[in-house]
Amino acid sequence: MHVFDGSAPAAGAHYVPLPRPLSEIERLAQEHGCGHLVLVQASVYGHDNRLLLAALRASAGRHRGIVVLHGRESSAELAAMHAAGVRGVRFNLVSPVGSAAADAEALLPVLAPELRRLGWHVQWYAHPQHLPLLARLQERCGLPFVLDHLAGLTPLHADDADAWPALHALAQGGAWVKLSGWYRLQAQPPYGAVQPLVRAVAECLGERMVWGSDWPHTFFEAQAMPTYESLWLPVVRALGEQAAQRVRTAGARLYT
Repeated sequence: MHVFDGSAPAAGAHYVPLPRPLSEIERLAQEHGCGHLVLVQASVYGHDNRLLLAALRASAGRHRGIVVLHGRESSAELAAMHAAGVRGVRFNLVSPVGSAAADAEALLPVLAPELRRLGWHVQWYAHPQHLPLLARLQERCGLPFVLDHLAGLTPLHADDADAWPALHALAQGGAWVKLSGWYRLQAQPPYGAVQPLVRAVAECLGERMVWGSDWPHTFFEAQAMPTYESLWLPVVRALGEQAAQRVRTAGARLYT
């Protein structure tokens, strides 16, 4: 999930965030039995991670974070982020203020030695056509990758001849997939169209899957945000209750 405080977004941002403080999602998460969260740097803040880091420090170790880096951070700065709870770096190849694939491909090898030293992973918001590139990068850099929003797979990619072999290669290298953002995948509530894809991804990744609420759902107007239950139930329906509950707790392994 993301946190926002209404501060100015980065230049070129495609939306202006409304204030969505950590306390708001903490209340909602507690109602559903979730006390530990993963805060992901929102694309509209670029590599200004101050809001995310402040939220992590305020949580006194309960939560973890994923930041966006520009590659000029010192070892001391990265160590301070780690102490605050950061466990990964994000590349966004989709949003208007994200990175071009070529820029990410150039930056990751620069970051990789420090990321390996810290034990961080690399989170990607990418389209399925990027998966062959990501498979090559993961092998080259020796870092586990986490693929946002079902690796971008939509019902149109059920038999994609390039995406699925690449996903299998990523899986063999230790990649994870985040089960999230159904509404970003050409699916409508109750999201039955993604359930076969979730099962296919589970067959490929095993139990290296985590669920994400994607709160506060920047895809929607504030008054039309989907409910927590509507985004969780597709996982249960696709995998069954026991396997779904294992997905809920898998983050304890990924975000140690």
